[in-house]
Amino acid sequence: MPGAALASDLGALTVAVWSMVACADAARRHPAALRRFWLLLAVTMGLAAVGRALWTVFRLTGDDLPHTPLIGAVFTAGIVTGTAALLCAGSAPRSLVGRARTVLDGMIVALALIPIGWVLVFRGIAAADLSDPLRTFGLLYPMLDLMQLTILVAVAGPGRPVWLPMTLIGVGLAVRVVADAAYVSLFAAGEYAPGHPIDVCWPLTYLLIGVATRHPPPHRDAGDDKRDSPLPPRWRVALPYLPVGGAIVAVVLTRRPTGQTPPLVFAALMALLAALALRQGLAANENLRLVARLRHLAYVDQLTGLPNRLTFVRRLRAGLRDKPAVAVLLLDLDGFKQVNDRFGHTAGDTLLAGLAARMRAAVADDGMIARLGGDEFAVLLAGGRPVTPERLAERLLAALHPSSGEEVVGVHPSASIGIAEYGPRHTSYTDLLRDADIAMYAAKAAGKSAYRRCTPALRESAVSRAELIADLRRAVDEQQLHLDFQPIVDLSTGTVRSAEALVRWRHPRLGLLSPARFLPLAEETGLVVPIDRWVIREACRAAASWRDRLPEATVAVNIAAAHLRRPDLVATVTAATGEAGLAPQALTLELTESALIEDTDAVLDRLGRLRELGVRIAIDDFGTGYSSLSYLHRIPATELKIDRSFVSRIPEDARAYATVEMVTRLAGAFDLRVVAEGVETDGQHAAVAAIGCAQGQGWRYGRPASLAELHGRAGSGAGAAPGGGSGAGAVPGGGLKAGAVSGGGPDPAGRVTGAAESGLTLT
Repeated sequence: MPGAALASDLGALTVAVWSMVACADAARRHPAALRRFWLLLAVTMGLAAVGRALWTVFRLTGDDLPHTPLIGAVFTAGIVTGTAALLCAGSAPRSLVGRARTVLDGMIVALALIPIGWVLVFRGIAAADLSDPLRTFGLLYPMLDLMQLTILVAVAGPGRPVWLPMTLIGVGLAVRVVADAAYVSLFAAGEYAPGHPIDVCWPLTYLLIGVATRHPPPHRDAGDDKRDSPLPPRWRVALPYLPVGGAIVAVVLTRRPTGQTPPLVFAALMALLAALALRQGLAANENLRLVARLRHLAYVDQLTGLPNRLTFVRRLRAGLRDKPAVAVLLLDLDGFKQVNDRFGHTAGDTLLAGLAARMRAAVADDGMIARLGGDEFAVLLAGGRPVTPERLAERLLAALHPSSGEEVVGVHPSASIGIAEYGPRHTSYTDLLRDADIAMYAAKAAGKSAYRRCTPALRESAVSRAELIADLRRAVDEQQLHLDFQPIVDLSTGTVRSAEALVRWRHPRLGLLSPARFLPLAEETGLVVPIDRWVIREACRAAASWRDRLPEATVAVNIAAAHLRRPDLVATVTAATGEAGLAPQALTLELTESALIEDTDAVLDRLGRLRELGVRIAIDDFGTGYSSLSYLHRIPATELKIDRSFVSRIPEDARAYATVEMVTRLAGAFDLRVVAEGVETDGQHAAVAAIGCAQGQGWRYGRPASLAELHGRAGSGAGAAPGGGSGAGAVPGGGLKAGAVSGGGPDPAGRVTGAAESGLTLT
């Protein structure tokens, strides 16, 4: 069928040229990462077109099946460039070892199928002329096609969405496998002639590659290059080894009666063994690299490159076995949480990496520094060290000090360092780390950016502190807390308008504890929130009880900063007033300026919803914060409480007098009521009354007492009497004020009270 043969050849040539142009155009349109892939496919299609042209020319000149060296070289070059294109696909291995492993997988499959193919097909070629090596090599094209198909499966990207062009190319390779296998079978049987229907398959493979160029490139996320490659499925791992068993059986079946194996099968078997040996060698090398990487991941902190906790503990335990005279420095960065909250975790990670590099340089060869986790680091000094722990701590603090031009506030944290040396009291490395931790917290308590050495006194204090925290966790549930009340009077009439409640702890072993003993621990451990809830609930109940006698009574509760940030604050307040039967208008929430520093939109929204319910908002300790005036615009406040530090200095200090007067006028401009805190003398009372403060609070008007005592004072009518110590009373018609904050002055133990860092005043 000369006409069919010519049409087949010209059709294949035309489609190959079109596919070449399409691949070249795709290389121009697609991103740089895929440019080499499409260019190599264009070269492959070009070689296919050249091979087809030579085949047609030689066939028309008299050779029906022109297996010439030139044509064989052209088609072989096309197989090489096509394989190289697959290895340049976006999902192909990036490393040279990975690409070599992929090629070997394809070669193993191809070589294993040669003995199988001999049993199924090649035995029938005995009558054919196999003396020509080029003609024999042409019979191996199906195996080379299977090699390429195996490589495509390997690089298709297991675990990722399949890119459609790779699917089309895979279908084209499968069609070519069928076409070449059919050609070999027909050739062996002497039934192939140019123009056979099987000839349609080759231009179809070119067509599928050309169609693949019409599809857009795969979508790539920004983190694709950094993302870990997904694990391949098990069948993919076993793929190159599946045909090997069949190849062994086929070798046995191909043995001739003389006991000899056909040369082609023997050569394929030797090549298969060599490929398997090389593949296993690459696998062993890859396993070694994987073990090394896993070890690196297990013992090195990935962010800073420093040894991690596991490495530090291993070195510490080894040091204690060899040279017990070791020391540990435990470092905790001060204020690092604020960096993350203000600038984000990315900025925090960058800062951590920079600080780690500084500390590594400061330690140098005098010890080993490790990152234990978060913003906590540790340094191990072995026995016979050339530097003392104190000297090394000073070097570390100096290294963390910001250099010229660096931002300091809120960006560059300092560190608190605890030092512990191994001694008779330590039974294990955990005891040594515990002592270093105790000393580190002592350094924080000393003002931060400092170091402390663990001493027996610090160790005993830490044990007592831990026991107190454990007892505090049970205090609310076991009803060990109670409230005392201190009146607040109307300066114009002398009537009691409210009373501030001070939380006390009746410890079963230590007796009555003031807030100064336990509120700081509550803030550190998060227990301040359940304590706050208890205070709100009990204060509302007390106000409801008093309003039975005095219908105009109100209650105010101081809210801790941690509670203010909780989304359930509104629900907590609503539930407390509802359970007590107290109108929301009878409740005032006091917020210290330190609690309002992070006035996020969420906090402002919560306060706005509380005001909509009728709850009043007071700013406590006004004048001691950083942005007092800004609060008056942003916070829906109804009153200001002037801090006792200003009231205590009047009338002797003219500037304090002017400050109180200025705040009072400012509050009047914003329609806010003013309460003067810490009024203790007649002179202070006269001064704040003359300035125009609406209310006053302090020992002059009454000491803290129980609710029953406050009821009794309310009937005495002595609210504004001078010298109102514990016997000073209150007149009817006033209200009640409650909160976990003291009113001022010394507590029963004689300590002067002040505002805690969280906003809770300690008495």
